[in-house]
Amino acid sequence: MIVLPAIDLREGRCVRLYQGDYRQTTVYSHDPVAVAQRWQEAGARWLHLVDLDGAAQGQPVNLATVERIRAATTLQIELGGGLRDLTSIEHVLSLGIERVVLGTSAVRQPALLAEALQRWGERIAVGLDARAGLVAVAGWQQTERIAAVELAAQLCALGVARFIYTDIARDGTLGGPNLEALQAMQQVVRQARPARALIASGGVRSLEDIRSLARLGVEGVIIGKALYTGDVDLTAALACAASCEPMTESGA
Repeated sequence: MIVLPAIDLREGRCVRLYQGDYRQTTVYSHDPVAVAQRWQEAGARWLHLVDLDGAAQGQPVNLATVERIRAATTLQIELGGGLRDLTSIEHVLSLGIERVVLGTSAVRQPALLAEALQRWGERIAVGLDARAGLVAVAGWQQTERIAAVELAAQLCALGVARFIYTDIARDGTLGGPNLEALQAMQQVVRQARPARALIASGGVRSLEDIRSLARLGVEGVIIGKALYTGDVDLTAALACAASCEPMTESGA
């Protein structure tokens, strides 16, 4: 299982929100580049970047910081936040970002998602962020009337190869991941043919949480606040994820 440390960017700083609330922001560093380098030195191979300003405004805002992180590390990077047109997606990928995460555009612009998948294939992931099981968009400020698992099934049929699922109520809380919701989502993506990949996000607070997620068979786990508070050591998390055995197809 892959561990992806998270850097959420707001006004060029490394921050964390509480349950996606922009009014409850904690600044952890004024130098996101140094944070990314620290995660690389700890052994990370992937980095999960979120442009929070971009998510709220509907267009990328923190790309200068993203470019500095790209230049200063050899990490594989996935980036989400405000990518709602093909030009923005293409520009981000041209910077050397390995994967983009589409959220609002994937929900509200299916034609754009289909075109992006045709052009860039597995370099496109879809972020499904749920509040009480329903999909939230526009920087988590608006909620759609569709369940995340239902939308996931529809997007599997469209050809999406990878999903990132976040339970907003758990995000930034250190309350533990929503294993029940993740298991339901995992069942949907596994039933697709071919099976799709799922990355879990939200609430991770301990190595035991990582073990529980590994048992579900998810491809990866995004860890944010717990790394910044020291509740989880990244090197230990990477070792834990590497040693965990995933659940078999039979559920054993």
